[in-house]
Amino acid sequence: MRARIDYELSAARSTQNPWPNLERAHVLSQPWAWPHVKVHGAMLVSAVRTRNGREVRGQIIRLIVAGPGSIAGRYPSGNSGRTTMPLNATAKVPDDLAALLQLHRIP
Repeated sequence: MRARIDYELSAARSTQNPWPNLERAHVLSQPWAWPHVKVHGAMLVSAVRTRNGREVRGQIIRLIVAGPGSIAGRYPSGNSGRTTMPLNATAKVPDDLAALLQLHRIP
């Protein structure tokens, strides 16, 4: 799973629009505290680069709650991790990501 998350983060760094890859990395990272926080850090960097103040503020909040939420198993499955989606909103996980998460499910 780490390799797939890192792949999405790397792809985000090498494209004009990093958000689709960051969102995919976010969905994959939610069950694990450190990767989840790492993805929100990458999202914060992207928000700062684009001077998106709303996204910067939202990512700071998400950085604070991501790790504890993952540890407690309380995270909204399928959530994109962006400020365009409420913190607690769930969404359908894309089929390819759902299959990966099923393979790496935490017992």
